[in-house]
Amino acid sequence: MKSSKLKEYENMTVEELRKEIKELKNELFKLRFQKALNGLDNPKKVTLVRKNIARANTVITKKNNN
Repeated sequence: MKSSKLKEYENMTVEELRKEIKELKNELFKLRFQKALNGLDNPKKVTLVRKNIARANTVITKKNNN
């Protein structure tokens, strides 16, 4: 999954990436809220969302440096 998401992010524009990051942060907030209230079925999902945010930020940095 890692390489496919990275390739997907590399094909997006910076504005699309910022929108994606905003959506991922919203999803992360919801996951943390669910975790605090009643636990999650898949706690690894929090880690996956955090990594996808980092991947998107990395691609934005690469695009801004070029």
